[in-house]
Amino acid sequence: MRYACLVYFDPHKVFNQSAEAEAALRDSGAYNNELKASGHMVTDLALQLPDQAMTVQVRGGRMSATDGPFMETKEVLGGFIVIEARDLNEAVRIAAGIPLARLGSIEVRPVVDYSKPRPNL
Repeated sequence: MRYACLVYFDPHKVFNQSAEAEAALRDSGAYNNELKASGHMVTDLALQLPDQAMTVQVRGGRMSATDGPFMETKEVLGGFIVIEARDLNEAVRIAAGIPLARLGSIEVRPVVDYSKPRPNL
């Protein structure tokens, strides 16, 4: 089963050039290589910071776009890794190894399997 590991962090902690931040950034590439070698890696992408983003909404047939997401939080979505894992427990174990978890947090979310029925809410 596939899981998205959404990587959230405070850019001021990750890009402050501290020894801890530099180690986490350096270790990220090595961990991604481990995931590839083990067959767990599907894909990964780092995102530019929110000041480079636009938020788009369509309401009543009209589109509006605003600069960046505006949230009351210091942590931002910095990227994601899509992994292959047996179950959620294995996905969480893999996500715990992501070096940026030491500076931020990793949300582990199953990827939708379109062959299964939609959830009833």
